[in-house]
Amino acid sequence: MNIDESINKAAIQIKNADAILITAGAGIGVDSGLPDFRGNKGFWKAYPPIAKLGISFSEMANPMWFERNPKLAWAFYGHRLNLYRKTTPHKGFELMLNWAQKKELGYFIFTSNVDGQFQKAGFDDNSIYEVHGSIHHFQCIKPCSHHIWDASNSNVNLDMETFQALEPLPHCPNCNAIARPNILMFGDWSWLSDRSSLQSSRYHQWLDRLQKEKARLVIIESGAGQAVPTVRMESESVFRNMNADFIRINPRDYDAPAGAISISLGTKEALEAIEAYL
Repeated sequence: MNIDESINKAAIQIKNADAILITAGAGIGVDSGLPDFRGNKGFWKAYPPIAKLGISFSEMANPMWFERNPKLAWAFYGHRLNLYRKTTPHKGFELMLNWAQKKELGYFIFTSNVDGQFQKAGFDDNSIYEVHGSIHHFQCIKPCSHHIWDASNSNVNLDMETFQALEPLPHCPNCNAIARPNILMFGDWSWLSDRSSLQSSRYHQWLDRLQKEKARLVIIESGAGQAVPTVRMESESVFRNMNADFIRINPRDYDAPAGAISISLGTKEALEAIEAYL
């Protein structure tokens, strides 16, 4: 199947669906100007000061830094928080929202991204499952309780020359220990999963409803690579278990299971091409 045929078939599946599941990895944000941290070279290109230290993404994305060097930890996560806050989601988000809102049985987002771009684009917070948490919510580093709080009133200022966060750093309102983002990191035993677990419960209730109603579901997967395969595995599991239609959009890791549609383009370009057929 050539790319035009794939796009045409994808448009037909979206048009005929009763519900839409959007599954997304870091690659979906590239067209908005966000880094996808693809490999150490990609990560270090985004963070030259960390490249000088020779620290890989998996080493940096570790809660130990909040104890060993909280100013460096908050420089990294504070920079990302500020970047996500000022980034405007690309046109593809608006197109998907428009398709999804027209569906009789609604939509859900399953994403490994922590950037809050789906909420920013107007998707309902109650229809989003952030499997790795959110940078827009904080928790205690200990943690001293199960309290997870909205970080919208917290600001992190940086000295980009030294790549250090400036005082005051975010602190826990209960015990005054250093706070951290409510994100699942590598080697992380103190992540509070309560918020994501609630999202998971809503997500699986929605899937159960679709199964009961024998709904026609289409999965639109975008920007989900093989390095951290969480999103790809979920897409393929739902594809198999619910006899869904499945569209995989990825300029590099575009191989898809038999019966699925593969579109080897960037997210924005692919979605705009589908919209033209719709």
